[in-house]
Amino acid sequence: MAVTENVVASARATRAETPPADHWQRWVGTPAPVAAPSNVVPLTAAIAVAPVPPPMPPLPPLQPSAQDDGAAPLALDAPYRVLIVEDDRSQALFAQSVLHGAGMEAIVHSDAEGVQQAIAENRPDLILMDLHLPGLDGMRLTALIRQQPGQQLLPIVFLSGDPDPERQFEVLDSGADDFLSKPIRPRHLIAAVSNRIRRARAQAASQPGAHGAPAMNNPETGLPTRHHVMQQLAASLAHRDHGGLFFIEVASALGLRERYGYAAFERLMVQAAQRLADTAQPHLLARLNDNSFLVLARGIDEESLDRMAQHLREQLSARAFVIRDDESVHLRGVVGHAQLSPGFSDAGTALEAVERTTLQARLLSAGVAAHVRREDVAAQEHLALLEGQLELAYQPIVAVAGGDTAQYQVLLRLRQADGSVLTAGQVIPAAEAAGRIADLDQQVLDHALGLLDLYRHATQPLHLFVSQSLRTLARDAFADWLLESLERRQIPGSAVVIDVRLPDALIHTVTLQQFCTRMSAAGVRFCLSQFEPGSEANALLTQLPLSYVRMAARFSSAHANQHTRDELRAAIENAHRAGLQIIGQQIEDPQAAAAMWMGGVDFIQGNMVQSAGSELNFDFHNTVL
Repeated sequence: MAVTENVVASARATRAETPPADHWQRWVGTPAPVAAPSNVVPLTAAIAVAPVPPPMPPLPPLQPSAQDDGAAPLALDAPYRVLIVEDDRSQALFAQSVLHGAGMEAIVHSDAEGVQQAIAENRPDLILMDLHLPGLDGMRLTALIRQQPGQQLLPIVFLSGDPDPERQFEVLDSGADDFLSKPIRPRHLIAAVSNRIRRARAQAASQPGAHGAPAMNNPETGLPTRHHVMQQLAASLAHRDHGGLFFIEVASALGLRERYGYAAFERLMVQAAQRLADTAQPHLLARLNDNSFLVLARGIDEESLDRMAQHLREQLSARAFVIRDDESVHLRGVVGHAQLSPGFSDAGTALEAVERTTLQARLLSAGVAAHVRREDVAAQEHLALLEGQLELAYQPIVAVAGGDTAQYQVLLRLRQADGSVLTAGQVIPAAEAAGRIADLDQQVLDHALGLLDLYRHATQPLHLFVSQSLRTLARDAFADWLLESLERRQIPGSAVVIDVRLPDALIHTVTLQQFCTRMSAAGVRFCLSQFEPGSEANALLTQLPLSYVRMAARFSSAHANQHTRDELRAAIENAHRAGLQIIGQQIEDPQAAAAMWMGGVDFIQGNMVQSAGSELNFDFHNTVL
């Protein structure tokens, strides 16, 4: 009896996963059957006795995929193309036969290695992937796919028998679009795959970017892109429109990211963007970087800007956001706003003004600040904070594999009249709010050039990393001054590494590209600091002529968290593929150094090596990490 029940149960399971020979006639709108190809073998004895359908008609030639940058989008009615990544032959053939029967092109790939080549050769509309693959599990493979240009939006659907709901959540967290559980009915598989592909194609066809122009909306969120809003801002200024510009910054972003992880933080910011966009309707809202947003409100009464800013801030924190199934969080934010009518010279100037105003809003209990002229009392208070003696400190950046080049990061300090010393974190916001950041940057860089001139004949070549603001680099006069100074002092440009923060680079990408192009001709190198992996941040690695990437400080604790270690390793591999060298910062103990070393960093910086000081006396030649 027990044997009979097992046979029945097995047969039921087979029927659940195995399509009958004529299954396409029920679920596909075409009356004529389209059979599986002749190389598909029977999966079980039950299928072997089923009638063998005729061979498939020849497939049309492959067309460029909508996922490829610059490629023409597929026609909406072109055959759907699916790449099946599955090491179990019977499961792979089952999925292939179901999809073939529904009129789709299905290509089977049995292991994780070579998937990128298969994507390039076949240009699939969707990847149907098993979770447990030999060598590299599906989640890590998904993360690697997402790092490739043009593949951030490629639909990835998992088909797995893993019953653990936590594992299913991790799969979606890794960047997958859907999770289907085995055994699965053919109708369910066809519907899940075809719906995903249909939406992806329709979305690609609706984006101007698919036809060579920049996209107006983010395909994942539907919100306007930063580029589009900045274009609209430029047009409003040119037409002398009335209205306002709002810069919204979500507070405690670093703490939220460290507590919940990058993927959960990203989902939280997407939710925040949607709520702010609903509140700002009908005005345009774009996400500027990890935790800041820009609203362009045209045609409204400029006397009402403060009320609108308060409303945006209140709605952001009015209701909790769900970050996990059993946990929610309230967000707080600050808002800076500016009138369009004063007539900013260009969109970049307007953005700089409203972003600087948001720095002032951080200091106010109301969390809202309006843009004012530089002679305002608040600006004078910031100027007073900047009164003092500029002092610089230096921290060595040491190659893991050893080397003879002396490399230091130049760290800003300001000693005030009462003897207290302000750090860069205190000085730079005050300088930006007071409009003095360019003066401060130029002083620091001029000091660095003086040191390079002094040490030009040192036994060990000296290289200095100097942080600079994008507002400074945007000035043509600054670029002229730097090129003239290098030539006059006969300092090789390669001795200077300009350090740019990732949040600045994301907002002012075009400005940075122009400056980098001009300076690279003189040999000047660039470092992208505070690096957090993500689609836009990863794109900068190939868009900018960078030499170094300094990882965000949170990666210094990678040894204590497996997820952070995996993030670090993937980010380093991605940067190395782009030909860049990686700096691990704030390394305070041997465990952190070991984790960085195992992750593949090229340089280490932190108090474990040597704390910042006033001397350039570190022994790079005899140091072994």
